[in-house]
Amino acid sequence: MTLLLAGDIGGTKTILRLVETSDSPATDTIYQESYHSADFPDLVPIVQQFLVNANTPIPDKACFAIAGPIVNNTAKLTNLVWFLDTERLQEELGIPHISLINDFAAVGYGILGLQEKDLLTLQVGQSQPEAPIGIIGAGTGLGQGFLIKQGNDYQVFPSEGGHADFAPRNEMEFQLLKYLLGKHDIQRISVERVVSGMGIVAIYQFLRDRKFAAESPDIAQIVRTWEQEAGQEEKSVDAGAAIGTAALQGSDRLCEQTLQLFIEAYGAEAGNLALKLLPYGGLYIAGGIAPKILPLIQNSGFLLNFTQKGRMRRLLEEIPVYIILNPEVGLIGAALCAARL
Repeated sequence: MTLLLAGDIGGTKTILRLVETSDSPATDTIYQESYHSADFPDLVPIVQQFLVNANTPIPDKACFAIAGPIVNNTAKLTNLVWFLDTERLQEELGIPHISLINDFAAVGYGILGLQEKDLLTLQVGQSQPEAPIGIIGAGTGLGQGFLIKQGNDYQVFPSEGGHADFAPRNEMEFQLLKYLLGKHDIQRISVERVVSGMGIVAIYQFLRDRKFAAESPDIAQIVRTWEQEAGQEEKSVDAGAAIGTAALQGSDRLCEQTLQLFIEAYGAEAGNLALKLLPYGGLYIAGGIAPKILPLIQNSGFLLNFTQKGRMRRLLEEIPVYIILNPEVGLIGAALCAARL
């Protein structure tokens, strides 16, 4: 048996998991713990404390999924002063083999370790085992990536597709684009500014300011607090979550309209990615938002806008589409990546 350490390292929270694996891809969790990242000056003391608490030998290999880009085996986290380097980590932790990967690449590896219960099928399609696999996931930002079959395994490739231009398709979306350009005084709007947690709030503000529906006092107060805390690393309210909850409950017309527009844009962007990849191995919807608004995605215009690509509609109707329900898919992926080292 090989002892592996997997980590999901974010600006707010660090989750570590110790697993055992044999020759098969499957892993068995031995110990897991979560830490508030800002309480530590670096990743090293977190791992050291974790291993003491786990009371196990030093792992043979480790892989850490980082919320940020990886350059030459180094990473600087966006919301922390940490600078991580694989050589330094190996030396200070005594772990012979360590890898740093982008957190969305970890989701890509994690797909290979998911079980049937971890997925909800949105569109059955016609699966082709040798075809590419696509991933898109709205959360804090908008992640995109893909997997390509190589021999008996897959190579995982992250991308920065979430920073491509937002492409409005109707009068409402053109108005949204113009509103965001003016609000932020910038020259272009990325799709991430619309299809993400901050995108939900941005759509709400657009509909509110254009008076498409009246605000409810409770949501109005939450959004105003969120606006007043703009620029702060940690906010006291989650306006996107509040808007989504109200839309799910059907208790606020403005929130319902917000989620409808968000889901339509999400489906359209998923379709754009699918056109570029033709992922007949499956398109996987990751990120924290989709599982929380599952009934709305199932019953609103996600699939309609996913397939609404003119003459290419039939191609997209044959692509299997899944929603990832397991929130720890990144940790699963980090463990599988560690096993490959």
